Amino acid sequence: MRISQVSDHVGALVEDVDITQLTDSETSVLVDAWGEHGALFFRGQTLDEQQHIEFAERFSSIDINKFFTPVEGHPQIAQVLKEPDHTVNVGGGWHTDHSYDQVPAKGSILVARDLPPTGGDTRFLSVGAAYDALSDGLKTTLAGLHAHHSSEHVFGAKAGYDEDDDRFGNPEGIGGSVHPVVVRHPHTGRKLLYVNAAFTTHFLGWTPQESAPLLSFLYQHMASGPFSYQFEWEPGSVAMWDNRSTWHWALNDYQGHRRLMHRITLAGEELGGIS
Repeated sequence: MRISQVSDHVGALVEDVDITQLTDSETSVLVDAWGEHGALFFRGQTLDEQQHIEFAERFSSIDINKFFTPVEGHPQIAQVLKEPDHTVNVGGGWHTDHSYDQVPAKGSILVARDLPPTGGDTRFLSVGAAYDALSDGLKTTLAGLHAHHSSEHVFGAKAGYDEDDDRFGNPEGIGGSVHPVVVRHPHTGRKLLYVNAAFTTHFLGWTPQESAPLLSFLYQHMASGPFSYQFEWEPGSVAMWDNRSTWHWALNDYQGHRRLMHRITLAGEELGGIS
């Protein structure tokens, strides 16, 4: 097994390995690499739904998504789908999965099933590198803040998806949570900026209007800095990312073509702050 870094701040390519035949020692190497790089990418893999589940369970128990349509016969796997007539894709903006849960997701594992002829890449970003690049003064300010995250405006009954869009359901499952704005990674100890434009609504004790300028600055700082990498999907590609230490963004640049991915979300743990 060979692991090579693909950018300065996030992501590594794992080669010469069949992820359906992993040994315990190889799994341990992947766990360490995942912590170091935030996202791991595999090429040339052939795995069915059950093998996808078995691979995921090497890293954590599975956190079943409350809103996505599951794969038939495999409720642990969510369909991430855009049909040719859809204009809105899933995950089309910087975000981290399940930050609206009080116990946020550890990670996600995405398998390419049906790809457009071009486009449909996914961008990944290191929120640890983005935090490191902040001034000491702003780091001090953020250290004492908590933020509210919510799924209501994305998956709720009035979220704006078409009523006939069967990619999503269960608007009754919406909820929210509060997390420190700067968290410490449970395993690496690295300090991470834990806010995102998709699900973070405001700072605790601040109004949304008061929160907006600082949140907007943080989002712009994170998205415009040299902290990201764009992964190009191919048949047989698999990506796994840490939802605490990365953002990701599925590009919507393949209108008129189908893109189907299978995603498993890995259960995590409550996140602690740094103060």
